[in-house]
Amino acid sequence: MITVNEALDHLFSLVTPLDTEEVPLIRAAGRVLAADAVARRDQPPFAASAMDGYAVDGSAVRPGAQFTVIGEAAAGHGFEGRVGTGQAVRIFTGAPVPDGADRIVIQEDVTREGERITLGDDLGDNTHLRPAGADFRTGDRITAPRILGPADIALLASMNVAHVRVTRKPQVALISTGDELVMPGEEPGPDQIIASNTFGLKAMLDGMGAEARILPIARDTRASLEAAFDLARGADLVVTIGGASVGDHDLVGDVTESLGMQRAFYKVRMRPGKPLMAGRMGGAAMIGLPGNPVSAIVCGHVFLAPAIRAMLGLGAESAPRLSARLAHDLPRGGPREHYMRADVRDGTIAPAERQDSALLSVLAGANALMIRPADDAPRKAGDVIDYLPL
Repeated sequence: MITVNEALDHLFSLVTPLDTEEVPLIRAAGRVLAADAVARRDQPPFAASAMDGYAVDGSAVRPGAQFTVIGEAAAGHGFEGRVGTGQAVRIFTGAPVPDGADRIVIQEDVTREGERITLGDDLGDNTHLRPAGADFRTGDRITAPRILGPADIALLASMNVAHVRVTRKPQVALISTGDELVMPGEEPGPDQIIASNTFGLKAMLDGMGAEARILPIARDTRASLEAAFDLARGADLVVTIGGASVGDHDLVGDVTESLGMQRAFYKVRMRPGKPLMAGRMGGAAMIGLPGNPVSAIVCGHVFLAPAIRAMLGLGAESAPRLSARLAHDLPRGGPREHYMRADVRDGTIAPAERQDSALLSVLAGANALMIRPADDAPRKAGDVIDYLPL
C-alpha cells in the first residue's frame, strides 16, 4: 500500500490542465479564469459625488458661508457649466462633479432658501468625492487563474469586459458497479440497495466546476462493464464506484486493464478508502473508488477534488486542511491514515461515535473529516489536530 500523499502525487501525474474557451460574462460565474482580464475604462470615469449635497469650490467652504445655486447634477445627467466663486450646484450621489468644484457639502450641513444656501457650523474635512479611476484604471488586470465569484463578475462588468477566457469544464463519467444496485425511484429487490454514490459525487464535482454525468449502472459482468466504459468515451476523467477490490465479483481492475488502462497504483494506506486504484485509459484519467458510500465520498474529497482543481489549472495541491482542538481524549490510532467524520464548533472538534464506512447518515451530519495520521499516538483533549472541512 502507498500513502495518501504518494497516491496524490501519482494522481497529479495522470491529469493536466485542460484547454480553454471564451464565454460571455453572464455564463462565467463559478468558472476558472484562464487568462488575465483587462479593464477597458477607468472607474469612476470622472470625479463623482459620494453623497447628495452641493458641489462648491472647497477653498470657500467655512461655517456660515453662502452660495448661489446655479444648476443641478444627477447620475447620468451632469452639469455642463462651471462653478464660479460663490456658486454651487445641487448634486446627487454618483453624479459627475462639475468643473470648478472640488468639494461636496452634504445636504444635512446646508440650509436652503430659494436659490441661496448657507453652510452649517460643523462641516468636517471630508470632500465626499470619488476621484476618477479611484476603483481601477484602464489596463488594470484581474489575474488568472481564479474562480470567478459574484464580486469578480460585477468587477468584470464594471471594467466593460463582456467575454472572458476560462478553463474548459472537466468532463467526468461516473459509473456505479454491482448487481445489488438500482437507481433512486426504482423498486429494489430483496437483495438490492439504492445507488447513492454517483449522486453524491456528481453534486460534489459539479459544485467544483466539473461537468459530471451518471452512466447506467454496470452489472457484475465483463460485457456490462465494457459497455459502460464505451459510454464513457470522450470524458476527461472516468470514475468507477465499487468492484475495485479482490472478490470474485470485483471485475473493474481486470476489465480496465484488458481495455488498456495503465495502472498507476492500487490500494492506499487510509481508512476508509483502502481499495482505491488509478491510472490512464485511452485519453482519460481513471479512478476506481471503493463501493462503500462513505468511502467513496471521503475519497472524493481527498482525491477527486484535488484532481479536478489541477485539471482546472488551479494547481496540483492536496485539499486544504484546517486545525482544531480535540473535544475529548482518543486512544491510539490504527495503522492507516484515518479520515473520521466529525463536528467542528467554536474551534473544537469531536469525532462521531460511529465511523462505519457504510453510514451515510453520520457523514451527512458531519461538517469535517478529522485526520488521524497512521499509527497516531493517543491524544488528549485540547490537542490540535487537522481536518478537512465539509
